[in-house]
Amino acid sequence: MKRALISVSDKTGIVEFTKELVSLGYEVISTGGTKKTLDEAGVKTIGISEITNFPEIMDGRVKTLHPNVHGGLLCVRDNQEHLKALEENNIDLIDMVVVNLYPFKKTLEKEGTTHEELIENIDIGGPSMLRSAAKNHKFVTVVVDPKDYKKILLEIKDSGDTELTTREELAAKVFRHTAGYDSLIAEYLTKKSGVEFPESITVTYEKVQDLRYGENPHQRAGFYKNAFAGYSISTGKQLHGKELSYNNIQDANSALEILKEFSLPTVVAVKHMNPCGVGYGESILEAWDKAYAADPVSIFGGIIALNRIVTKEVAEKISELFLEIVIAPGYEKDAFEVISKKKNIRIMELDMDLKIKNTNKLTTVMDGVLIQELDQKELLKDDLVCVTDRKPTDSELADLMFAWKVVKHVKSNAIVVARESQTVGVGAGQMNRVGAAKIALEQAKDKCCGAVMASDAFFPMSDTVEMAAKYGIKAIIQPGGSIKDSLSIEECNKNGIAMIFTGVRHFKH
Repeated sequence: MKRALISVSDKTGIVEFTKELVSLGYEVISTGGTKKTLDEAGVKTIGISEITNFPEIMDGRVKTLHPNVHGGLLCVRDNQEHLKALEENNIDLIDMVVVNLYPFKKTLEKEGTTHEELIENIDIGGPSMLRSAAKNHKFVTVVVDPKDYKKILLEIKDSGDTELTTREELAAKVFRHTAGYDSLIAEYLTKKSGVEFPESITVTYEKVQDLRYGENPHQRAGFYKNAFAGYSISTGKQLHGKELSYNNIQDANSALEILKEFSLPTVVAVKHMNPCGVGYGESILEAWDKAYAADPVSIFGGIIALNRIVTKEVAEKISELFLEIVIAPGYEKDAFEVISKKKNIRIMELDMDLKIKNTNKLTTVMDGVLIQELDQKELLKDDLVCVTDRKPTDSELADLMFAWKVVKHVKSNAIVVARESQTVGVGAGQMNRVGAAKIALEQAKDKCCGAVMASDAFFPMSDTVEMAAKYGIKAIIQPGGSIKDSLSIEECNKNGIAMIFTGVRHFKH
């Protein structure tokens, strides 16, 4: 008779699965709460203590760590010495292990959880059994995911056992599962101990979906989310439209990063991971009008993110355009009906009150990864230093703060021109700052007169200020810190431009 050892925290489908195993001739060994569940369902089980001849002790901390368990799992069955050792020690084979682990992640997510509770939810015996069974998958079936129950039962019914290829796949899944489990524990304890950049890192991401392709059709891709994702496109709910693409997700992420900067009704339009229009106002309709008017050409085929519920008025304007995605905290019923008439547009819903939970940013390079804190530096008015004779007016200062929040999210070299809580020109990703300024100012044209300019890094020369003055820019915000700051300051004073230093730069590569 074959034997299965079953001990699960996720009891989804376990009663039905175990009953089928019993009907197929399996004897069932079980522990703790799982045994109770199966016994109550009328499934005959053997307690783990009957196998180990040793009681569960230390509040269940020690129950399966025993040669009678691991010998039965690790025995190489075509090795006569192994079989002899089993016989001499009265150890029986175990053919299947069905285990999933103490809910460390769920416990960590619960508010008010103590350190002691988390420690008690670090599973020891479970990973040990899984690893033993997975190592010996040539002979042992190991199951960690209830989604695999159906396939396993079908194979046993068809051929009396699972296929070797299936056991290999299940073993690989087990090691991914235990690696992910351990990485969460390591991350928690590392943070608690205050270590910022440890000697090695293991990160865990959970699959959201397969993607049709990557940036280009010849590249394969998938989408994964952090195990503790909060404010993120990965936690959004798609209500309508085609599946998200790789580029959609990149653009949507950029839009959400910008949107998180603002509390007033705001609309962000993004194209190729750079903002092409940002506007805020007293209503989401006013914000939409500003974002659209900022660049009515580039918005075509773009991503739109709004931080207020979409009204029918806004929806009607959205429906006039070809857009890839609309993301908002919600949609009025009439608004959703209007937008969803477009078959392919992706309509996403996301709680804008969620917090960004993961404060580190990972960027891959060939055979390596860079890790840094997210750029969440908040600029306060007290941080500002006016370095020119003319000081900005209150309205100019408001626009400077607005432009500064946007330029932070534009690829370097970056220049943003803004006026009346609206971007009117964006220069992104240029090899020199004058080139970025020229693009932004040319885009804004007549709207430059009386507008403000933001730069993500300092001006190494006075040439950017000279160009800004010709277009009618009245105030500039930049980090400062160049050895030639005095040249830019003199040029500003010459042209009656107010200039603010922030002392902070926002490179974005």
